[in-house]
Amino acid sequence: MEGAEALILRETLPRIHDKISSTPIDPHYFYQSIWAFKKIYESNNEDHVDIGSDVDFVGLLTIVKKVTFVDIRPLLLDLENFTSLKGDILSPPFEENSVLSLSCLHVAEHIGLGRYGDTLDPLGTKKSCNQLSKILAPGGNLFFSLPIGKPKVLFNAHRIHSPQQIIDYSS
Repeated sequence: MEGAEALILRETLPRIHDKISSTPIDPHYFYQSIWAFKKIYESNNEDHVDIGSDVDFVGLLTIVKKVTFVDIRPLLLDLENFTSLKGDILSPPFEENSVLSLSCLHVAEHIGLGRYGDTLDPLGTKKSCNQLSKILAPGGNLFFSLPIGKPKVLFNAHRIHSPQQIIDYSS
């Protein structure tokens, strides 16, 4: 067409039958992030620690809090109110009873299944919950989520736990 940009065929990405009514979302993760963001925003803590959650969630949280993000794959960004540390949920880089505001959204269910190069360990989720409990300060807030339902392992993707299992793990 006259006046159109020059096209290189191998650089095209045609979307001919894209007739969805809105951007698709995963409602589970979408609403989880809204829930956690609101709770953290409403808390009195200026600083927040997140271990391994969704990076979009963590990035948005920096608008309202100083965020320290811990992951086996550090997020190397120049972002105001953001610090990234290389770390592991099984040995987090914090003293016991030191973190007042802590989130870990859909991480613990993956630990011990080898998905991220970690060692196989049938107690991975339990050990993760224990570590989060150890670093959480007395009176602190833990914002935590994972799949709940009939307990099972979907190797090597994730585990599903009953609510009682998680309560027992954190005791």
